[in-house]
Amino acid sequence: MKVLAIVQARMGSTRLPNKVMREVGGIPLIELLLTRLSQSTAIDQIVLATSIDPKNIPLVQHVESLGYQSFQGSENDVLERFVFATQQFAGDIIIRITGDCPLIDPQLVDEAIHKFKTGDVDYLCNTNPPTFPDGLDIEVFTFAALQRAHNEARTPSDREHVTPYIRESGHFSTLNVASDQDFSNLRWTVDEDQDLEVVRFVVEHFAPNRLFSWKDVLRIYETYSVELNRNSAIGRNEGATMGTGQKLWKRAKAVIPGGNMLLSKRAEMFLPDQWPAYFSKSKGCKVWDLDGNEYTDMSIMGIGTNILGYGNDEVDDAVRKTVDAGNMSTLNCPEEV
Repeated sequence: MKVLAIVQARMGSTRLPNKVMREVGGIPLIELLLTRLSQSTAIDQIVLATSIDPKNIPLVQHVESLGYQSFQGSENDVLERFVFATQQFAGDIIIRITGDCPLIDPQLVDEAIHKFKTGDVDYLCNTNPPTFPDGLDIEVFTFAALQRAHNEARTPSDREHVTPYIRESGHFSTLNVASDQDFSNLRWTVDEDQDLEVVRFVVEHFAPNRLFSWKDVLRIYETYSVELNRNSAIGRNEGATMGTGQKLWKRAKAVIPGGNMLLSKRAEMFLPDQWPAYFSKSKGCKVWDLDGNEYTDMSIMGIGTNILGYGNDEVDDAVRKTVDAGNMSTLNCPEEV
């Protein structure tokens, strides 16, 4: 039975772009993750599973330069990506590790694999409910379970997050591994700038040793509580409940005062933490957010009611005609008269 660890990572993070290639201790986050995960004695092969988006080319090149193999598949249907990656590398037991967990502990991984093999279950994790620090997330499952989930899961969320259908459908036997104490309030994952600061502090504290254990990190909390808790206000799995627009809005507020130059277009003016914030397209009185959800726009429209509606064909044709003819030169524009 081949034990295949699939590291799910990409460059297109909305909240912290290119995070897997951000440096900590002189190396990219993804390299730190792979260095630590490769210390597992129960894993037969580690591969990267990313998407076909060209943005991921630097990630693939770096991972392959380290001697690991990679698979590039669907951007949004990550469940399909896992199935195809598993087929390509002939895995029987799959370990799912996400790229935002650079401090993954290989000993915890080995313990999870052992409990999975002796537990006679389809799926095992240490997050349901969570008792380990956020960022030590481990999932172990059979290829048969993955294949069935791929055939039966229908919702976009199930396809994107890979394993919800296995956990929640009731068709599979599952097991959760718990810590002796509840450390789920601690945050060692990387989704925001504050998370990156915490991980950098940990790595620099133990440098040049990159193979410190998760319990080694626990031991320094009393001495460095301020440095290690600077990201404590961020909720666990916050991103899983946020739309793409909300993630982008959160990033905008970190670089633009108020998130937007227009007070009337600030998300907090309408529905804090839920307002879509950004649109992908509009037509008539309809508007679509970045996740493809359709809304009837009964708000302020384009800062004033758009009587003709968005994407009016006559207006669009006139604009295209003007653009094609050229709309700026040394001479005056006759439309001014």
